[in-house]
Amino acid sequence: MERINVAVIGGGQAGLAMSHSLSRVGVEHLVLERGSVGQTWRGRWDSFCLVTPNWSVQLPEHPYAGDDPDGYMPRDELVAYLEDYASEVSAPVREDVEVRTVERPDDGFVLRTSAGDLGARAVVLATGAYQRPHRPRGAETLPADLLQIDVEGYRHPGALPEGPVLIVGSGQSGCQLAEELHEAGREVVLACGRAPWVPRRIGDRDIVWWAVRDGFLDQSVDELPTPEARLFANLLSTGHGGGHDLHLRTLRAMGVTLAGHFLGADDHRVRFADDLLESVAWGDQRYRMATEDIPKVAAELGLPVPEIPEPEPFGEGGPTEMDLTGFGAAIFTSGFRPDYGALAPWPDAFDEMGFPIQRDGASTVVPHLYFLGVHFLRTRKSSLLLGVGEDAAIVADAISGDAGR
Repeated sequence: MERINVAVIGGGQAGLAMSHSLSRVGVEHLVLERGSVGQTWRGRWDSFCLVTPNWSVQLPEHPYAGDDPDGYMPRDELVAYLEDYASEVSAPVREDVEVRTVERPDDGFVLRTSAGDLGARAVVLATGAYQRPHRPRGAETLPADLLQIDVEGYRHPGALPEGPVLIVGSGQSGCQLAEELHEAGREVVLACGRAPWVPRRIGDRDIVWWAVRDGFLDQSVDELPTPEARLFANLLSTGHGGGHDLHLRTLRAMGVTLAGHFLGADDHRVRFADDLLESVAWGDQRYRMATEDIPKVAAELGLPVPEIPEPEPFGEGGPTEMDLTGFGAAIFTSGFRPDYGALAPWPDAFDEMGFPIQRDGASTVVPHLYFLGVHFLRTRKSSLLLGVGEDAAIVADAISGDAGR
């Protein structure tokens, strides 16, 4: 059996940043990727682009160097960036190697892979912020003759059957698909949950620019109202078409039908909660919280203090039921949940939501097991291209002292 000091599972931005940081401290390692470098990004829909601006693409020693720092990188350009990064840092990536199970027979690990067994002293799980698409309660009650897919199964409007489309979930993906489908001439019904929103730009600067400077992206789990807040949707916005505001008000204005939480269906009649206005009010409250420090930050930086407008009136609530006869598809964009499955078969190493119990990326339950790219691993930016490199350096230093050189 082949043996290696450290096995890194996952060849996306987290795995590649981990590889760079391990090389920096002289730790032998391999990166195992089930597909190709950046595989998760390759699986996004055709028109997908980043919600964060290009200047925030900052993997270690390889910041964005293109001619459009304030643009929003499309899917294929991001994949190319990751491929270039892997080559530039000489990451020892083995592509098309699926890690099926990870076992711990003694002080080390045995990885059962599609290319044979591999022994490792330490393992880093860098398989993404979320791994399992979430469907809400009642999803199974939708009619069997209606095409039902998760967001990862969506490619473009023309790939869906004809007819209106029901989208369940109003986070970033749900709102972006609702806009794209509406622009393609499809009738869209969006079942809305609670999601925070912000303007794309405030005072001629991108909201992410402000989030970096007011400390929003440096918030830790301890600063959240509850640990469950890690599952809240990300701030609603889009980079599509050069970046613009995208939230429930903009969608309603363009003609998307908004409803409350999805409750399920009886035959071909779908039911929604009468809570759309409550969800809007919740999002408005988070809008105020996310922007309240911006005037102070602007003053401290000697910039003109931008106006933070109050949300405009929303109007009436949405329908509480609807006939699905003639609908072409239902798309679930209800978010993702952590799920390491057979890669980490130690239930006590995770909390009730599936997040690893760890400190600075090191499991506090399983010795020599590490995590990277996890939402709120250390801060709000831990899973972002802007922040994963910072965490990778900390994890690599810990591995250097743990696994040896």
